[in-house]
Amino acid sequence: MRALHYGVPIDTSPPALLGRAGERERLAELVGSARNGRGSALVIRGEPGIGKTALLDDVTRELAGVRVVRAHGFEAEQAMPYAALQRLGAPFTELVESLPPRQATALRIAAGLDDGPPPDRYLVGLGMLSLLAAAAERQPLVCVIDDAHLVDVESLEVLAFMGRRLEAESVALLLATRPDERVAVTAAGVAVLELDGLDGPNAVQLLNRSSAEPVDPYLATRFAEETGGNPLALIDLGREFTAQQLTDSSLALGRPVPIGLRLESTYLRAVEALPAATRRWLGLAAAESTGRAEFIDEAAERLGIGTDAAGPAERAGLATVRERVRFRHPLVRAAVYNAMPFADRREVHAMLRDVADEHGRPDLAVWHAAAAAAGVDDEVADRMEQAADAAGGRGGTASRARLLAGAADRTTPGPRRDARLMAAAEAAAGAGAAQLALELLDRIDPATVDPITEGRLLMLRAMLALFVADADGVLSGTANLLRAAELFHGLAPDLEQRALVRAFEVELTAEWAVAGATLPELGERLAAGAEAAEGPRSIALRGLAAHILLPYEEAVPPMRAAVEMLRASDDAQLLDLGYFGVALTMGLWDEQACIELLERTASAARDAGNLRVLDTTLWLLGEVELVRGDPAASVRYVEEVRELRRAIGYDAEQVVNAAVLAWAGAPVELVEQVALGILASGFVGAHTIAMTGLSTRDLADGRAESAYARLEPMVARDFLQVTYQQLPELVEAGVRSGRGDEPAVREAAARLARFAEVSGTPWVRGVAARAAALLSGDAEAEALYREAIGHFTETGSRGELGRAHLVYGEWLRRMKRRRDAREQLRAALAIFERVEAPAFAARARRELEATGEHVVAHAPGESTADALTPQEATVARLASAGRTNAEIGAELFISANTVDYHLRKVFRKLGITSRRQLAERYADG
Repeated sequence: MRALHYGVPIDTSPPALLGRAGERERLAELVGSARNGRGSALVIRGEPGIGKTALLDDVTRELAGVRVVRAHGFEAEQAMPYAALQRLGAPFTELVESLPPRQATALRIAAGLDDGPPPDRYLVGLGMLSLLAAAAERQPLVCVIDDAHLVDVESLEVLAFMGRRLEAESVALLLATRPDERVAVTAAGVAVLELDGLDGPNAVQLLNRSSAEPVDPYLATRFAEETGGNPLALIDLGREFTAQQLTDSSLALGRPVPIGLRLESTYLRAVEALPAATRRWLGLAAAESTGRAEFIDEAAERLGIGTDAAGPAERAGLATVRERVRFRHPLVRAAVYNAMPFADRREVHAMLRDVADEHGRPDLAVWHAAAAAAGVDDEVADRMEQAADAAGGRGGTASRARLLAGAADRTTPGPRRDARLMAAAEAAAGAGAAQLALELLDRIDPATVDPITEGRLLMLRAMLALFVADADGVLSGTANLLRAAELFHGLAPDLEQRALVRAFEVELTAEWAVAGATLPELGERLAAGAEAAEGPRSIALRGLAAHILLPYEEAVPPMRAAVEMLRASDDAQLLDLGYFGVALTMGLWDEQACIELLERTASAARDAGNLRVLDTTLWLLGEVELVRGDPAASVRYVEEVRELRRAIGYDAEQVVNAAVLAWAGAPVELVEQVALGILASGFVGAHTIAMTGLSTRDLADGRAESAYARLEPMVARDFLQVTYQQLPELVEAGVRSGRGDEPAVREAAARLARFAEVSGTPWVRGVAARAAALLSGDAEAEALYREAIGHFTETGSRGELGRAHLVYGEWLRRMKRRRDAREQLRAALAIFERVEAPAFAARARRELEATGEHVVAHAPGESTADALTPQEATVARLASAGRTNAEIGAELFISANTVDYHLRKVFRKLGITSRRQLAERYADG
């Protein structure tokens, strides 16, 4: 239908949809993709009044064969974990029992239906993803979340997680929000549709449609510009003012119109014109942000407000009353709430608190109690702490932090307030909110706290320094943790031992640059702390102290005892104890035990939905594979870390392993620059690993002098197991650079022989034999080379085996035994190509060509498998190992539908039709 203003045809479609054709098409396309089994998510972001809800209503209104479910965010529920998620999942409750047991349990605990260990939010997210995927099997699903900026922290994180994981499900997820930093950070990685104001012609058209009289075209254009084309601002300005008033307004004089203030004052004038009872009723509705009509009605009755008080507000178009009370616009609610005298506001919240209590909603009641409080109120603070504990029991770590921080604000200054701030900071850190945790810690005065609280403060600061890459905090972390352990001594033995274990782990991070504590001092303190209490950590501390203080022969038994304790631990204990087992197993040259423990930790973290622990564990597995000389396996773990970080919402492109870059053939200068950046952040141990990777690369490229220059100062520092792994590289670099007789090289080989004798693992025996062969005369060398190959064959360390074949082949060529040399060098080349070590493969080819054999290099991407994406390759590898779709989905935090989708693409790319063929393809690793 068309109309005329100033002789121009005017579109009379719904006002908020003017000029929205492009956005409408994009939304319709997204919903259509859900119909076709391609899940997707979209954040729809725009200022209040911009038309988000109208656009969503318009698109979803016309859907056929699609189920639409909605959930809203409410201010009062922002500290109620999973409140919005519960509303979204409520229609599908009967499907929960069909989910994998751990996911179903996580959803029930998160909803407060069952008791049990608090689930990690990502496990809840996987359960919710599986639930919606199951519901969409019946009918395509569109999930709409209104006012996402008011959604509780846990629900928002789960929704964002699902949005990033939707791929092959018949589900579309739409999050409508105002511009909000919290939503932007949490939903990073989800596509965004920015709704701007209307363009000039549509804005002028809407203003004219809203005004009783035509507005001067010039002034209408100015109004459109000043309002940014905000539809609601234009409609309400047009209705509030006559054309003459608009002409006489400050806008005509070239002064800007403060739209928010003007609209709020406009709404307030409309409110002030209503009867007193209606204004009082509106105040109740504004205070009860969830809009629960039954709560508002009951509170109104107790305050003596008549049942018909809502009528004038509805007739004035300020609010609507159905099952929930909704205001015309958030500015209406703001105008009403802000205009209430403080005493009236407190009275209203107190009444709503009582009503919520009587209806069995302590979560809502505590919010109203906090709003009704004036300053310090220890009784309210106690209620908030109880609510925080309840939130934590459901896995709501972020909500727990928020509630405890609020409780601290209302607590009388003193030890109890400090304890609540401390607990809030610990909860915030557990939720990944490092900056919030630091802000909360800054509110505690260390000079007034008790020793245990001070120790907890020091301990948390040390761990947060690692999280935010605070170089000074990382380097001083060991000293701070030792100070914390001293504060705990005699008062809290468990905390003392925890602090000491963490001190060792931070020592490995900062390595030789540690400030304020020497390595022997740390060892002595670990040994003393082991006597604080008997248990798993005491065994660990004895092993770690021995690793630092004792000769290798004496250190091995307590180190092995600690490793056996870890192997006997259940999954929960393994997650709790940390990563010190990596240092002990690598110090024992027991890479098989190291990988076993890390794989168990990764499995436990997946089961618990703890993606941050899983992230660290996968990274460590990648480092271990690199030490074993298998960059292909290391890269697979790096890709899994990247995929996890995409799921969490981090920038996966920032996942860079400098040592992997060195092995993969990146320019040496680039790797050195990355390593310098790592060093500047205080992660000295990671810098050492990068430098070791470069030294190995130097050896592969034939730059023995450069390799020796990198390795010699690192070995001279003699820092725990890090040095152990560099000893064989130093021997080879020394031999290749003509320094085989130098004391440093001979001592390195002697240490390896001693390690082999005491530890006796196949890995160190192979390394020691290879080093001895390089230094031996021709009469002894061949037997040692063969011994090394035998040991590495036993370990399954392909990279080490390849290097043993390589140096043996090089020796055979120098011995003029070209046929025998070719056999060894071919074996080495095949391994290096399989583990994707291009620099060593090139060295093996050069040696083969020196024997007179013509070698054809394989072009990158020649294999069909190279066409697989990283996620497809991971799915294929897991499927080839016999995992079901559900098991693969749980491991990768995607739905079974998405696993099936990737497998179908894998089969097509590889030209196979069954899992049996896939297993055959991956049989060689």
